[in-house]
Formats: sequence, C-alpha cells, structure tokens
Amino acid sequence: MIEADVLVEFKSWNKIIQSPQRQISNILKKFPKRYKFNYKKVHLTVLLTNTNEIKILNKKFRKKNKPTDILSFPFFDKTYLNKKINNKKLYLGDIVISYEDFLKKNKNDYTNGFIKIFIHGFLHLLNFDHRTNKDYKKMNYIEKKIFQKVKG
Repeated sequence: MIEADVLVEFKSWNKIIQSPQRQISNILKKFPKRYKFNYKKVHLTVLLTNTNEIKILNKKFRKKNKPTDILSFPFFDKTYLNKKINNKKLYLGDIVISYEDFLKKNKNDYTNGFIKIFIHGFLHLLNFDHRTNKDYKKMNYIEKKIFQKVKG
C-alpha cells in the first residue's frame, strides 16, 4: 500500500482540487501492481505550493532560477529501488507542484491534469527522467499506461 502526506501550502489549490489528500489516495489505490513494491508500507510527501516557492526550490536544488510546474526529490536511486530488500517501509521522496504553473498547462481539465502531473512526479521519484528523446518516449508511454489504469 502506498500512502501520501499531502501538504497544501497555497490555499488556492482547494478551489480546483477538492480534498487533495483524498484525490491522491484514490490515484494511488488504482496504480498498477508493479508500482506498489514489496513493502508493507510505501510513503511519499506531496507539497502543493505556488510559483514563488517552487522557484526557490528549483534554484536551491537544481540551480535553475525559474519556476516549473513540478519538482520531484527521490529518496533513493534506481539501484536501491530494484533490490529485493527485506524492509517493511520505504520512503520514496517528495513531490512539489506549483499552482500557477499547473493552471497554465491545465486550463480546462483540472482533474485529469492533476492525475497526469502526479503520475509524472511519481515516476520521477522512481528515477525516470526525460533528458533524452528515448527517455522521454519511455516515460511518456508509462505515464499513459498508468493514467489509463487510474482512470479505468
């Protein structure tokens, strides 16, 4: 079972996403089994914030002095996640989503947009990236597959 702590730092999120905690929990319940891992408890944190705060984080951790719609901070690298470890708990990391930058990309469909951006951030926690065209295609394909399962 995957659990998420959702922190709503920027209150405008509540205008477009009713009960973000419940929304993310529902998304995670519908994730394909292959992304649920062999741990009793898998945990992550989601911070719903604004452009100013995500810009600060982007500059501090990625050395990019600009806002973005989403940041992910994986707790482990790929090699650790692929090991069979007899651990009962796994902390995946943190996802940060910017309200204003989310709105720019999802003007008409907040619900599906929120599901898609969360899936994107989740895959980054699993160390997927889109630096090369090959990586982009692979990550995009997986995002679509998970989205279909969640929307199912």
